[in-house]
Amino acid sequence: MTDDELKLVLREAAYLEGDFVLRSGRRSRYYLDKYRFETRPDILGALGDRIATAAAELEPDAVRLAGPELGAVALAAAGSLASGLPFVIVRKAAKEYGTSNRVEGAYDEGDVVCLVEDVVTSGGALIEAVAALREAGLVVRSAVCVVDREEGGAEALGGQGVRLAPIFRASEVLNAAKTPAKPHG
Repeated sequence: MTDDELKLVLREAAYLEGDFVLRSGRRSRYYLDKYRFETRPDILGALGDRIATAAAELEPDAVRLAGPELGAVALAAAGSLASGLPFVIVRKAAKEYGTSNRVEGAYDEGDVVCLVEDVVTSGGALIEAVAALREAGLVVRSAVCVVDREEGGAEALGGQGVRLAPIFRASEVLNAAKTPAKPHG
């Protein structure tokens, strides 16, 4: 799938119009529903290839990928399959049973990871994941996202010493062949 084709299928699958409150608390007239694109094998496979390529270019020292739960786990798995790099999952909070870890999966202290995310707005979720990974002894200097909404997330991550590489910017996806949006609800 070409980049233009992927932008188009992302828009067709996931672009919704309505009144939305984003994780950041901001309101938006549009929403890119990550679950509508992450659950489609054709899109997930194409994204996995691009995540693998972007991670290798952005962070050649990475020995694994990292995906915050829930939304980025499928993307991290797809990137892992495409790159051959193992991945870890970053929990929002440690469970009170089992290992009680915030970072799940095998890793060694000092491992360099490339963080994977679906849609970045303010960068808040990624900043929380970066803190958890660093607390676990992992090195995080880079993140790859499917879509950067271009609303300050890259700058916020930069303030934490993390470079963000979007596969697409929101403006690219929103302008892809101007397909009609799906109504929300």
